[in-house]
Amino acid sequence: MSSTEVDASQFTLLHAEHHKPIKAWIKGVPLEDEARAQLVNIASLPFVGPWVAVMPDVHLGKGATVGSVVPTRGAIIPAAVGVDIGCGMAAIQTTLKAKDLPESLAMLRSDIERSVPVGSGPGGEHRNIPDSIGSHLQKSGLHARLFNIQNKHPKIRFDKIERQTGTLGGGNHFIEICLDETDTVWVMLHSGSRGTGNMIGTYFIERAREKLAKRVLGFHMPDKDLAFFMEDEPLFDDYVEAVSWAQDYARINREAMMQRVLASMRHRLPPFQLGKMAVNCHHNYVTREQHAGESLLVTRKGAVSAREGELGIIPGSMGACSFIVRGKGNAESFHSCSHGAGRVMSRTRARKEISMEQHLEATAHVECRKDSAVIDESPAAYKNIDAVMAAQSDLVEVVHRLRQVVCIKG
Repeated sequence: MSSTEVDASQFTLLHAEHHKPIKAWIKGVPLEDEARAQLVNIASLPFVGPWVAVMPDVHLGKGATVGSVVPTRGAIIPAAVGVDIGCGMAAIQTTLKAKDLPESLAMLRSDIERSVPVGSGPGGEHRNIPDSIGSHLQKSGLHARLFNIQNKHPKIRFDKIERQTGTLGGGNHFIEICLDETDTVWVMLHSGSRGTGNMIGTYFIERAREKLAKRVLGFHMPDKDLAFFMEDEPLFDDYVEAVSWAQDYARINREAMMQRVLASMRHRLPPFQLGKMAVNCHHNYVTREQHAGESLLVTRKGAVSAREGELGIIPGSMGACSFIVRGKGNAESFHSCSHGAGRVMSRTRARKEISMEQHLEATAHVECRKDSAVIDESPAAYKNIDAVMAAQSDLVEVVHRLRQVVCIKG
């Protein structure tokens, strides 16, 4: 593959043979060769376009590149959405100030961890399902929609939905208490559709691969993980129905978690009210949108919608700042921005290269886990968030800069 780079405005135009343009907001941040090759594979598909947008937190992903915005015409790629369907962020401002917080935040962290199950496996699920969760799911209409999906695809199991609603999960998911530039207290959290969304994503990725094996293609398929459904196929509609359900469930999961975190704070802290600013946004999802007068299916894998005036959240790592942002509606990025800092190390590499001393130093100002099990989430495993923000200054404006004082991970 021969490729060149041409600067154009704030983004860098990546040129390679036989693919659609790739517009990348990567000035001042690294782009690994493997991720670049993966982007070229995506951009080579005939139904992708008019171009692919790449956010500054870009890094290698499974199937599709994390930090990419992939528009398609008449087709959808389940692996481009991934298995953490609807993963995203929620944040809310409170009337509390830094002076209202106790000197030690250990008890607050412990209260939240008891209220919100964290981690993977049975330990990350409710032992006794709160009555409010079943009622909330019923009122939302999610149960009825779920039965329709399962009637068509009985291999998809939904037995964990109640046990996992209002739970965090593991990996890079987190709950944080933060302070903004005026020392106002915020609550911020990151999670998605949990095991149910994973099951939906895995199931349809396999169906797409099976379909790919039977297709007669008139073009080169560079990666079986980019297997797709065409818009005139029944599985296309079934996937759209299921992925829409998972996205809505992810949003409700974040709402349920937020309620439980706020309840823990009310138990431990002085009385407070919620502020005027609240955000709940996806960053792993697909939706139909209009761009330049054309109807496109837009898949954001590790990217946030940033339409003009739209609020979003761009978190840093465990020891770095996060940002509440307002979109500028940049059409070149399909009105998108990054979803975080983006990894510079794989989890395996991070466990090998980051020492406990480095982790302790980087998180000294945060009440959080200090053990070796979270080394792969340590700040050194991620890009510099300030460089990431500088690279996308034409996509968003910063509304608030947040620094965490409590960080909870599974």
